[in-house]
This record gives sequence, C-alpha cells and structure tokens, in this order.
Amino acid sequence: MKAAPEAQRRLLDLQSVDTTLAQLAHKRKSLPELAEIDAVAREISALEDERVRAQVVVDDLDRDIARLEKDIDQVRQRKEKDKKRLDAGGSLREQEGLQHELTTLNRRQSELEDSELELMEQRETAEATLAEVQGRLTAAAERRADAERRRDEQWAEIAKELEFKTQARAPLAADLPEDLVALYEKIRTDTGLGAALFHAGRCGGCRIELYGADLHRVKAAAKDEVVRCEECRRIMVRTAESGL
Repeated sequence: MKAAPEAQRRLLDLQSVDTTLAQLAHKRKSLPELAEIDAVAREISALEDERVRAQVVVDDLDRDIARLEKDIDQVRQRKEKDKKRLDAGGSLREQEGLQHELTTLNRRQSELEDSELELMEQRETAEATLAEVQGRLTAAAERRADAERRRDEQWAEIAKELEFKTQARAPLAADLPEDLVALYEKIRTDTGLGAALFHAGRCGGCRIELYGADLHRVKAAAKDEVVRCEECRRIMVRTAESGL
C-alpha cells in the first residue's frame, strides 16, 4: 500500500487519540470506586442477612412475651373469680378448695412473671444487637452512597474527555486516505494498536529491534510505502525521528 509520508505521520496523531480513548474507557471500567462499591454491596448483603436473623430473634421473643402476658392475664382473671367466690362464703370444704387453688394460682403467676422478666431481659439484649446491626447497615449504606457519588463525578469527567477526544478524532480520520484508515482500523481492532513510530531500529508496537535484512527492508522502502512490522503486523511510521 502507498500513502504520502505526511499522511502516515498523521496516522500517529490518530493513534494517539485512539490510545487516549482506550485509556479513558479502561479507566471508566477500573475506577477504584467500582471495587469499593462492590465490596460494600457484599458487606450490606451480609449485614442484611444478619439484621434479618436479629429481627427474627426479637420477633420470636415478642411472641413468647405476648403469650406469657396472655397466660398471666388468664391467671389473674381466675384469681379474681376465686376471690369473689371466697368472699361470697360457702362450705368449709369449698373454702379450703378455693384457698388451695388461689395458692396454686399465685405460684403459677409468680413463675410466669419470672419467665416473662427473663424473656424481657433477653429481648433487651436482642434489641441492642438488632440496633447495632442496623447501625452498621446505615454506615455501610452511607459509604456506598459516598463511593457512588465519587464514581459518578469521575464518570462525568471521563465522559467529557471522551466526547472531546471523539470530536477531535473525526476530522483527523476524515483527512486521511480511506484505504490507509481501513488498514489501520483493522490492525487496531485485532491488536489494540494500529500504527507506531519506527525509532532507532525498533518497532514502536512490539518493541522488537530489527537487524540485517529486516532493517534493510525498512530503510530501502520508498517514503510513500506503508511498512508493516513482520512480527506484530502493525504499521511502522517512519519520520525524521526514525534515524534512517
């Protein structure tokens, strides 16, 4: 392929823009905030599981306490009923039976109230555990929000640079021969780098130094010849810096 030396030189300008665009795209995908957000998301997921377990403990205790309160209320109602019957009088045998039942009910009420007190103490501990987990969840959510804000700020800056470079690229590519750009684009798509400066006997693409016949081939090529590296197949652009 033939192309004017100046067109080949401008190919380096196009490659410079494309390299910057690729770097910006890579930067957008590899911001440290992205890893931070993923890590915090995993932390939040684990904390949410922990919060659910803590909430289940509190709910179970609330249910058990409610059941005990119902039992205590039933005992109180039964005691009140027995006291009224006792106050109403009756046979000695009936009075003794009521006294015995009241003694049993008092003991039962005391046992139930002790159990309720123990459960309420457990609930206080469980509630504190739940509050502590919720506090960590809130803190993690705030860290995630902060990381997302910083990510979005950097994405906005990168988007501006991408737009600027993309706009600068269009006239560069349009000003070059179509066949040269087509070759360049094919190589760039395959290797990530379409053209590189040939400098001090070395390909700027693969960094391999040329010797003997390979170096002679490059030196002997016409100035408008598009020379490609035998190793990486990239276009080797010769300029005054090439030292040929």
